[in-house]
Amino acid sequence: MVDLTSGEPVRRTVPLLFTTTRGNAFTDRTWSQEWAGWRDAAGWPKKHGGFHALRHFFATTLITNHVEPQEVQRLLRHRTLRITLETYVHWLPKRDRPSGVVGSVLSSAAERASKATIRLQDHH
Repeated sequence: MVDLTSGEPVRRTVPLLFTTTRGNAFTDRTWSQEWAGWRDAAGWPKKHGGFHALRHFFATTLITNHVEPQEVQRLLRHRTLRITLETYVHWLPKRDRPSGVVGSVLSSAAERASKATIRLQDHH
């Protein structure tokens, strides 16, 4: 067996939890074939219903239930938070999306400047 991250050969030190009927490791292809049978038995649609769709279901379920984006990134094993956000930003609950941020900052700054001007005028 080859380590997927390093490409180096590795020896399995514990028995596999899931195997094919012949005792071999499940591969991406094996999971996809198994998933197709499970999906069909459950009545899920074939269109956009591939095995990878479960990953998106998992991610969007976390996001729509207010799990922190950094935690979603960690669970999906994305290299960067940017990958997670670019993929799933449209699933962030709208109330969690900041709006009017720049306007609020500028208004606050203008208000502070106005107060500072008034204080300066009061001292003269």
